[in-house]
Amino acid sequence: MAEKKVSGPASYFPSIEKTYGKPISHWKSLLKKMKSARHSDMVAMLKSDHGMGHGHANAIVAHFRAEEGL
Repeated sequence: MAEKKVSGPASYFPSIEKTYGKPISHWKSLLKKMKSARHSDMVAMLKSDHGMGHGHANAIVAHFRAEEGL
């Protein structure tokens, strides 16, 4: 049986982990601390505080918010 191809925001995860040297769980733990914030504020935090590119930050936030039902 062939492996299912990862799509959507999670398709960025290998690149994010390689580029920033931390597992996705690390970034999600940071977002959990600001769970009541807007999507755009979460993206802005990852970009300004951690030097993450917009696409990578947006992918993590979108995946996190979907998992959390936000």
